[in-house]
Amino acid sequence: MSSTESEVVVIGSWASMYTSRVRIALAEKSIGYEFIEEDLSDRSPLLLKYNPIYKKIPVMIHKGRPICESLIIVQYIHETWKEGYPLLPSDPYLKSQAAFWADYIDKHIYSGAKKFLMSKGEEKQKGVEEFLGYLKVLESELGEKPYFNGESFGYVDMALICFYSHIIAFGKIGNFSVEKDIPKLFAWATQCLKRESVSKALADPNKIYESLIAFKKRNGVED
Repeated sequence: MSSTESEVVVIGSWASMYTSRVRIALAEKSIGYEFIEEDLSDRSPLLLKYNPIYKKIPVMIHKGRPICESLIIVQYIHETWKEGYPLLPSDPYLKSQAAFWADYIDKHIYSGAKKFLMSKGEEKQKGVEEFLGYLKVLESELGEKPYFNGESFGYVDMALICFYSHIIAFGKIGNFSVEKDIPKLFAWATQCLKRESVSKALADPNKIYESLIAFKKRNGVED
């Protein structure tokens, strides 16, 4: 890693939805950065140095100072680079609502998927239904709007779209269809993917599926 003071560095992983979130935010602000791929099976001294508390990715380093946790990083990007595309609403109430839904996403989407990924039979089916329930709550919040914020792509969209490749892969494992079972979110995602910031940041769903199958096998959970 270069020691250039003004440099922005992101430590992350190609398969990490939370890393994709940060990459989308940086792209929306047209900020160049150095990307360092982290091996999560053997965490690097760099990661342990900059995130000694959680030892997790992503970490963004700006002017030598680390910022951890993807939603916090997106807020930092919004507040640091005020020019260009706004990532959060300026109105305090709308900002609070965006924060609420982003928090909902992070509390339920990954943990909900993991529940059925790590189970079989009836328990797996129950987990799939619970997971789809979380997504349908988000569909209800989206309503007929093109984006969660209304007419413009924003914070909640970034919070959720980073999961999209994984959700497609989850569908293959859980035997559900994004297009048929959550059609409003499918239409919303299709719209989001027209943005270069999104299409370039998301991993290939097929590669995510392969990595999830390998994860299940390593943990002794094969269908």
